[in-house]
Amino acid sequence: MNNPLLAEFATPFHTAPFNQLKPEHFLPAVQESIQLAKGEIEKIKSEALPTFSNTIEALDRSGKKLNIVTSIFFNLNSAETNEEIQKLAREISPLLTEHSNDILLDQELFSRVEQVYSQKEELTLSPEQKTLLDKTYKAFVRNGAKLSGEEAEKLRKIDQELAQLSLKFGENVLAETNKYVHFIENESEIEGLHEGIKEAAAQTSEDKGKPGQWAFTLDYPSYIPTMTYAKNRELRKTLFLAYNTKCCKGDELDNQEIIKDILRLRHDRAVLLGYKSHADFVLEERMAKSPLSVMKFLEDLLEKAKPKAEEEVRELEEFAKNLDGIEEIQKWDFAYYSELLKKAKYELDDELLRPYFKLENVIEGVFQTAGKLYGLSFTPNPEIPVYHPEVTAYEVKDRQGKHLAVFYADFFPRAGKRNGAWMTSFRGQNKTGEHEQRPHVSIVCNFTKPTKTKPSLLTFNEVTTLFHEFGHALHGMMARGTYESLSGTSVYWDFVELPSQIFENWCFEKECLDLFAHHYETGEKISENMIERIKKASNFQQGYQTVRQISFGLLDMAYHSEDTSRIKDIFQFERAVMKRTDLLPVVENTLMSTSFSHIFQGGYSSGYYSYKWAEILDADAFELFQEKGVFDQETAQSFEKNILSAGGSEHPSVLYARFRGREPRPEALLRRSGLIQ
Repeated sequence: MNNPLLAEFATPFHTAPFNQLKPEHFLPAVQESIQLAKGEIEKIKSEALPTFSNTIEALDRSGKKLNIVTSIFFNLNSAETNEEIQKLAREISPLLTEHSNDILLDQELFSRVEQVYSQKEELTLSPEQKTLLDKTYKAFVRNGAKLSGEEAEKLRKIDQELAQLSLKFGENVLAETNKYVHFIENESEIEGLHEGIKEAAAQTSEDKGKPGQWAFTLDYPSYIPTMTYAKNRELRKTLFLAYNTKCCKGDELDNQEIIKDILRLRHDRAVLLGYKSHADFVLEERMAKSPLSVMKFLEDLLEKAKPKAEEEVRELEEFAKNLDGIEEIQKWDFAYYSELLKKAKYELDDELLRPYFKLENVIEGVFQTAGKLYGLSFTPNPEIPVYHPEVTAYEVKDRQGKHLAVFYADFFPRAGKRNGAWMTSFRGQNKTGEHEQRPHVSIVCNFTKPTKTKPSLLTFNEVTTLFHEFGHALHGMMARGTYESLSGTSVYWDFVELPSQIFENWCFEKECLDLFAHHYETGEKISENMIERIKKASNFQQGYQTVRQISFGLLDMAYHSEDTSRIKDIFQFERAVMKRTDLLPVVENTLMSTSFSHIFQGGYSSGYYSYKWAEILDADAFELFQEKGVFDQETAQSFEKNILSAGGSEHPSVLYARFRGREPRPEALLRRSGLIQ
């Protein structure tokens, strides 16, 4: 058959030919691309004397076709999947693991890498080339190149099993999310929900074959507003229990045994490679360096945040008691009473703000912010094929008007898409001689859908999410590296959140909000008074939110910094770890771990702390913008040059100090969070 994945893409900017792709194209394309990549590896091994160019650079440039085919496939498996694609993922995943192991356990190839590495002091290399040499050598060693034949086979087996288990974990979470729907017949039971949310629930119910009712699901745009505004305490409890018992009910979608298997295999793998634990293995290649320093970081933060968090919970309990006679606040009450308290304190709530954040306007605002800072422009290009009608593709140009990237935006929930928000890429950036391959980057979110009478109106939280993911996208789109493996977001995991988190800061600045925060019906700008209230409210319950993030980081570290084969019961283990950070009564039979996709499906194992770590960097970095002016060109160009364009070309602490002129200081985050004066 003619396979569009194996031909030269005859599309604008050689973008993925989604309009021609069928599921049956993927497996043959992966198989053939693996053979092509194997041929490239054999060519490297056949070269006479190993040099930086014929071994290290050649390795980085090998497998290009395979990278593109698999990026397309796995991005579809996250954003537009179905049973056929999930079945293919289970077939394709082991092939890729085996191929990766064939390269990293190839003794002849490693011997060449080692020879070049042993001469690194004599070679005249740029900082980026030195980084590539170090990274390549470490990739081999950290993936078993120094293991004996028997141990190498053991490693292969572990890697195969891990690849399958994390796929299965994610499939179960998606299936459990899609399966759940709660119907309500009587409108009095959904008091407190705003018209837009009710309309969306009525639309969902109609789509699910029950017109005249209201349907609630576990998708964010349904779940979060219901937990925040529904006066009906029983409805909140019902949804809370459904959300927090995902994949732990002892049925075919239960993830508890999968977690135990993943943890056991990760630990075995680390020990096989000479590390004390999976966390020791992972953190060797992070800014934090060791489990000890991560724990110290989280403990220090907890010490500062917990008293504030406890004070905030006491305030909320008092408020709920006075308002509704609630004797003890439960976890399903928290968002509801917090929203009411926020409204009482700051005369501000999401529904007051939503009309100013029509999705199309916010997208335009994001583009204009990137334009004012970095000179970028975004033009929709309907000629670029997309994988779903809801996806828009844009051509991005730099300040000289030259082609910079292709950007895809995909904003609404649907059955084939996992929950949450993320940035990804279909093609990376690299340079070979005069030729430069520019990146194809995408952001995927789950925002409130438009209804028959209203456009998509975002909560302020959704606005910051869009800015966050777009910050990641800028990191990908503005890459200017030579080597793809060091380009764009290919940086240390605890550094990767800096470009995304710093970009959120502009959402709180009048100069930025004035660009796009206009009432969707009247066109009036958001008032200065309202912006002030948004700023004041940004520290509302910061202590509580900080402790919550720390609790996830501590759970991640508890799972990965010890031998966890002793875990008999996931419920008990999670409870024991979370006890120190629990600020509200424990709800029996709920479990967060079984849907903790970040660490069991995504790449955040032993890395969840990095959100808070990067907040220190982003708060410290943004203070410089505040000193100079939030659109100051000199500061923006320095951030572009030293952070966004530099990717992973040098160690992040070197890049950060070059931008900031010094090391980051944690006080900036504590000031911003209101934890110190």
